[in-house]
Amino acid sequence: MKKELSLRTQQAVKVTILGLIANFMLVVTKILAGIFGLSAAMIADGLHSLSDSVSDVFLLFGFRIADKPPDDSHNYGHGKVETLLTALISIIIMGAGLLILANGSALIFDHIFGGERLSRPNWIALIAALISIIAKEILYVITKKAGEKTNNDALIANAWHHRTDSLSSVATLFGIGGAVFLGDDWVILDPLAAILVAIFIITIGSKLLVKTIKEMLETSIGEEKKEELIKTIDSVQGVIGFHKLRTRKIGNYFALDVHIEVNRYLNVIQAHDIATDVEKELKRKFGHDNVISVHVEPYGISEQADPVQ
Repeated sequence: MKKELSLRTQQAVKVTILGLIANFMLVVTKILAGIFGLSAAMIADGLHSLSDSVSDVFLLFGFRIADKPPDDSHNYGHGKVETLLTALISIIIMGAGLLILANGSALIFDHIFGGERLSRPNWIALIAALISIIAKEILYVITKKAGEKTNNDALIANAWHHRTDSLSSVATLFGIGGAVFLGDDWVILDPLAAILVAIFIITIGSKLLVKTIKEMLETSIGEEKKEELIKTIDSVQGVIGFHKLRTRKIGNYFALDVHIEVNRYLNVIQAHDIATDVEKELKRKFGHDNVISVHVEPYGISEQADPVQ
């Protein structure tokens, strides 16, 4: 029997399908507007939207894999698939930025040093740029809210991909608008604005990529979240102390190992119950998908405590 997708994954898939449909329509609209509106920048913007569609397809396949429960080959679940997806989207974002940068630079170089005449765009391209900005900003807001609500880094990364496409269209709008309203002497504004936005796009993509690389290298969760974990463990009745706290992020959840210290005169059942209470409280507060491992030690005879890592 086919496993039903979790509510979290269903929400992510729904938002991603919406983005895929919108992106496909924008690709067709932009490329046609670029051809009939005599705007090379608009055609390049259409290709940027095509990269959005590619990332949407990656997400649709990846979300289903990440939603699978732990198995013999993935004891901690498939959450790292989301990390991989975020990395792929980051690379696509950076690649799109580099293409826009290269295209804009080539147009300016050929215009200044090669004597190539830049085409003066018309109103068709200008209207297409406005439509793109509105559509992509709506997609950015919807996707980012869904990503934050479901704690889905891949979805948030895709939201930023929508935002970079919107910014690309803003640059195209200013370039086309400058050429339309100011005349042929200002057609260079189109590729110049595209270069500035390309730099911004590459910066966003690189920051997302660095974040995912750190996660792949098993870095611990942030200090703020770690402080919350410490307070939660300390709050459980029967816990006298703890050490060897180790954490690592796995997609939208995390794995935690900790050694708690309890009264040395407790029996095995009593000590086990305290460890169970710690696990239940951590999962209640931070999510039941998290992988919690609690080791019990008698207070006062453990080895020198390791620093919290």
